[in-house]
Amino acid sequence: MFKKTKISFKQIKQIINDKGFILKKRKNLFKFNEPKINFKLIKKIINQKGFVLKKKNNFFNFYELKSLYFTILSSFVLILASFLIPLSVDIKENINLSKLTIENNSSINFQKVLDGKPLSEDVDQALNTKDLFEDIFSFEEMPTDTVRLSASTVKELFKETNYDLEDIRKSKLVKPVKLSLLPGEIKQIQSTQEKKKLFIEIILPLILEENNRIKLDRIKLFTILNKNNNTRSEISWLNSKFKQYGVVKKDLSTLKIRMDEVPVSLAIAQAAKETGWGTSRFAIEGNALFGQWTFSGEGIKPAGADADDGNHKVMKFKVLKASVRAYQRNLNTHNSYREFRLNRALMRDRERELDSLKLAEYLDKYAATGKEYTEIIKKIINQNSLQDFDKVKLLPSSIQIKNLI
Repeated sequence: MFKKTKISFKQIKQIINDKGFILKKRKNLFKFNEPKINFKLIKKIINQKGFVLKKKNNFFNFYELKSLYFTILSSFVLILASFLIPLSVDIKENINLSKLTIENNSSINFQKVLDGKPLSEDVDQALNTKDLFEDIFSFEEMPTDTVRLSASTVKELFKETNYDLEDIRKSKLVKPVKLSLLPGEIKQIQSTQEKKKLFIEIILPLILEENNRIKLDRIKLFTILNKNNNTRSEISWLNSKFKQYGVVKKDLSTLKIRMDEVPVSLAIAQAAKETGWGTSRFAIEGNALFGQWTFSGEGIKPAGADADDGNHKVMKFKVLKASVRAYQRNLNTHNSYREFRLNRALMRDRERELDSLKLAEYLDKYAATGKEYTEIIKKIINQNSLQDFDKVKLLPSSIQIKNLI
């Protein structure tokens, strides 16, 4: 058995000449002079000489491997598409957010007020109530084994934790001692000062906690507004806040005005007025600290209400915290308190502290007595030195809260 070797075209031509044939090329076809020769005969002659006739391979073996090449190309196209499609979605969302940012003309609106010009009717005017209290209603779905503590037990708890109003007035620090229910015996406390003291000690951490929640949201809002590009999660968060504050047309001017704190002294004064310092039936039975009305759903019918009062009830809540949040959401969204919010925004724009006495003047629509109601609120603030609590800080229960102190 001999070793077969490869043969070149020049060698083929020499073999054919040796056999007495002539190989000539004509119009890309092989034609021979007499006698004629075919490819089968050429192959036979070459084999007899100990050579192997093989077809020259294409550099990339395209025809043999074309299915593989097509598979690789298709895979590359799919990978490229999977990368570009999410990128295009992000670009579209960023463009949409950029449009929202362009509509952020709150500073212009503030300047209009300062110049005595009329404010646009679209700013902080319309209200979408669909998802307004969704996070507040979620409190009703939470299971709880809350036990109502007696007034004496609450006092003892505060004493053991060194939680005292006089210390708070000096240190400006509040321990996160939070109760979910008012003690039923609070109305039986004979000393008015002791009753007021206990009531403030109970609701103060709750008000501060809700203000901190708004403050963190407000910090995040301005962080988003100051960025050229935002993540998908930031845009999603922004959309959730539009719903939470009932903002229509995703107007950032309105969101900036509505997403803000309520002065602590103002909240305490209104809670004191609406509940008789925590002694009302609505406060004890329904955790209703601010006397908000409802015309549907859960509520407590006022005693002695007649037909002229309509079918309203006082809103009831599962825990005190829900009542505080509903109160702040009410002041921050209802059209009756638009002037309150605009003047609060002006104080922010002028870099001033929120003044509860001045802001109380714009709550005349909170009660049927109008201006008389606002004077009572201001009197409660002054007589009880409640503005001492406007600058207090809630001791941290998380790293986020710690950063606010």
